[in-house]
Amino acid sequence: MHPRDQTIFALSSGRPPSAIAIVRVSGPMAESVMSDLAGKLPVPRTATRALLRDLDLQPIDDAVVLWFPGPASATGEDVAEFHVHGGRAVLTALFDALARFDNVRPADAGEFTRRGFENGKLDLTEAEGLDDLIHADTDRQRRQALRQLKGLLGDRARDWRERIIAASALIEAGIDFSDEGDVPAELIAPALQRIRSLHDEIQAVLAAQAQGERLRDGLVVAISGPPNVGKSTLINQLARREVAIVSPHAGTTRDVIEVQLDLDGYPVTVIDTAGIRETDDPVEQEGVRRARSRAAEADLVLWLSDTDGGAAHEGTTPVWLVRNKIDLGRPLAEPGDGTVEFRISAARGDGIPELIRSLVRFAHDYFGAGEGGLITRVRQRELLQQTVDALGRSIEVVGRGEELAAEELRTAAVSLGRLLGRVDVEDILDVIFREFCVGK
Repeated sequence: MHPRDQTIFALSSGRPPSAIAIVRVSGPMAESVMSDLAGKLPVPRTATRALLRDLDLQPIDDAVVLWFPGPASATGEDVAEFHVHGGRAVLTALFDALARFDNVRPADAGEFTRRGFENGKLDLTEAEGLDDLIHADTDRQRRQALRQLKGLLGDRARDWRERIIAASALIEAGIDFSDEGDVPAELIAPALQRIRSLHDEIQAVLAAQAQGERLRDGLVVAISGPPNVGKSTLINQLARREVAIVSPHAGTTRDVIEVQLDLDGYPVTVIDTAGIRETDDPVEQEGVRRARSRAAEADLVLWLSDTDGGAAHEGTTPVWLVRNKIDLGRPLAEPGDGTVEFRISAARGDGIPELIRSLVRFAHDYFGAGEGGLITRVRQRELLQQTVDALGRSIEVVGRGEELAAEELRTAAVSLGRLLGRVDVEDILDVIFREFCVGK
């Protein structure tokens, strides 16, 4: 039997031990599994208490079961759910019982969602939204992912595709009636009007700031500077916990340390790097190389110093000067014109709230106002760009022949079909769904 025709099962809740664990079963054997383990098939979509027994009639657990006959289920197949006590022994016994059924096997990562996609329960943009929702770390990421899951981009793409097909139908009708005198012109003129409108509409979406993609990936802030100026102390202050070793000896940090922060709903990754200096130590040299590399890739650099010296960072990344150790009473020169400078005590906490507020404002400007854009992934942007390009070509070539314009419209429709996952996307499905966790 082909793996896609087999029945799959997996833990669909958090890691054990837990108060309750949910085990989901999907596929043609789900009905037999439910009947044999629960003793009967419960009323569809009604929570029912049942004593689960394995195939040897040995009790497994006193559970709550739910039955979702297809196609009215999350996967479009028959789905059984077992809500059991979340101990490891209970789950092991249930998994052993499930594995004894013929053509029933553990699910691969993302396989439940993939079956839902293949059975028309959601399109590929909605599946990507579900993946983003699972991995959302902040409230703003959660809201953006939920909007995608509910069809933010998919609904627009379906509307665009239908309008492209309608315009294509007008042009092809003009081709069919080319011997009817003025009929082609009457059909092609409104078709071109629709195509130009579509082209401008999708182009406007592409031209908008890529705030959806940015929000999904998060803002990266690198703390850089000479050794022993308090970089590790500062990252501990921002994280509100000890994530880096603090030592009075220079060169303590030799690798890149990352911490994920939620700043007013914005996802921010703060990086503590090795102190930048000349050294003969090969391990520290590698740390300095990595520090320079990560600072160059960051969206913002906090150059930490306890002197009046300027930042030694090179590149186009914005740099804020952060003067540390003001609690020691060292005199500091006034900042230069146009220099963004903060004065803090990482050890005592002075100036940290002001620095965090400025980081939140920077994140707000970086991600853009509002709820985020339509586009959240590079794949989506590339396919929409292909659509716009094909629409533009159709306008350019229509004077050389309606057949050429019709072919470009077909190309545009195919690009939107690939965006939704309905046309020729087999090569990317494995890449997308293997990012999901097992049980989704």
